[in-house]
Amino acid sequence: MIIAQQKPLPIVVEALGTHKDILLVGCRSCVAICLAGGEKEVGVLAEALRIHSQLKGKGWDIAEITLERACEREWAEQLALSVQDRDCIVSLACGVGAQVIQAMYPDVRVIPGLDTSNMGAPEEMGVFIEKCGGCGDCVLHLTGGICPVARCAKSLLNGPCGGSQNGKCEISAETPCAWDQIYHSLERLGRLDLMETPLPPKDWRPSRSGGPRKIVRKEYVMDVEERRQLEGTR
Repeated sequence: MIIAQQKPLPIVVEALGTHKDILLVGCRSCVAICLAGGEKEVGVLAEALRIHSQLKGKGWDIAEITLERACEREWAEQLALSVQDRDCIVSLACGVGAQVIQAMYPDVRVIPGLDTSNMGAPEEMGVFIEKCGGCGDCVLHLTGGICPVARCAKSLLNGPCGGSQNGKCEISAETPCAWDQIYHSLERLGRLDLMETPLPPKDWRPSRSGGPRKIVRKEYVMDVEERRQLEGTR
């Protein structure tokens, strides 16, 4: 899931500037799970902004809404009525959700209320760790289900490096060495032979080197002729 955390209140307040009619938009998906942008967090931020407005005499009118998934247009369409007479949206969705909302409502300024960090998973209550680098060329089947791109500080495809000691990364005594974890995972799986074969250089072409990535499932996308035929039958 996507991991994010709330921006400090003073930064959100500063970004609001002279806006008066503010809509807070949350998301019940990833950012709700990581306790950053769900319905509860929207309510807490809304109350904090109302208190600030009263203390500073700003006269803010603040409304709240939480979408099921802010990154999908079908759900973001629910904002159509709520954005009327609003001059600003504070998005407590991830960066993707904020961009979808801005694209759908281009006349209303969208301010991100979260800092989107990574793709990860909950480790324990309130602790979330990055697990995937989104490189576009997955090698988990060769590394015991542990991503070396995201979980190794140097993104080494063949490790460990000389800096790891006693199963810990050289950057911090509290950070596990990803390649130590890979070794023990392959050992449990009975596939230590994979450690003996160096991984070839990664194909980085599916990563961000070519700009924003796009995946097209052709079986779900109509070509121009099919679209014309469908429209002709209506």
